[in-house]
Amino acid sequence: MALFSKLFAKIRGGSTSPADWDEIERSLIESDLGAKNSAEIIALAKRAKAEDIESSVSVALAQWLSVQPRDLASNSERVTTVLIVGVNGTGKTTSSAKLVSYLVDQRKRVLLAAADTFRAAAIDQLQTWGERLNVPVVAGKAEGDPASVAFDAITQANKSSVEYLVVDTAGRLHTKSGLMDELGKILRVIEKISPVDEVLLVVDATTGQNGIAQAKLFAASVAVTGLILTKMDGSAKGGIALAIERETGLPVKFVGTGESAADFAPFDAPAYLAGLFRA
Repeated sequence: MALFSKLFAKIRGGSTSPADWDEIERSLIESDLGAKNSAEIIALAKRAKAEDIESSVSVALAQWLSVQPRDLASNSERVTTVLIVGVNGTGKTTSSAKLVSYLVDQRKRVLLAAADTFRAAAIDQLQTWGERLNVPVVAGKAEGDPASVAFDAITQANKSSVEYLVVDTAGRLHTKSGLMDELGKILRVIEKISPVDEVLLVVDATTGQNGIAQAKLFAASVAVTGLILTKMDGSAKGGIALAIERETGLPVKFVGTGESAADFAPFDAPAYLAGLFRA
């Protein structure tokens, strides 16, 4: 059932008891909308006429979405550099590869940098993707300096004819300031040669409010430009995209819904909102 179907069905069905309102609010909170946002929707629903409830909620939710651009940055005069950041376990390295696959499908020339040097598996994973997609991969030694890999990658990108450089960074823990400092070092090294156009934060949609906390902490440390929500399939709860955009002001730019490269696409905000209302 869509996120707001129960709300609409209860109101259209006639009198709504206090217990009904409590049940509806609880279901919204459990769908990762958050306690504050859920309470606000309930208050709006109590004020609205039954025949106006869907349009009233729809207008309110549309205002929660980010007003920032959702399109991936693009430059015709130089390489466009995209950093992929996030904590361990969110699907960051896989999202890096899927973004490269998406760009290749758009007929873009891409270079991939494996700057997550703390995990040998991440380097191997990206090199395998590079072979599969016929995309060159810049990689260093395991446990090597991530900033050095980033420097080599942007240097190579500038000398070649690639249009995009996608840099996978370490799956750093957002509570460790030293690792955040390292991310800042990668940014500074790249920007000595060419601007960083996008910093995309990967968030696991199933982590709910913890994902929002991650987004806020990353945004406070580095200029995040957008989000990639992973695991937005049947196991994800529908309210997280709304909640995270309202709380951070950051736009969701891509969503991952499965394991394959095809399970990755630009975020369609109107379609997402419409899906919250369909039973």
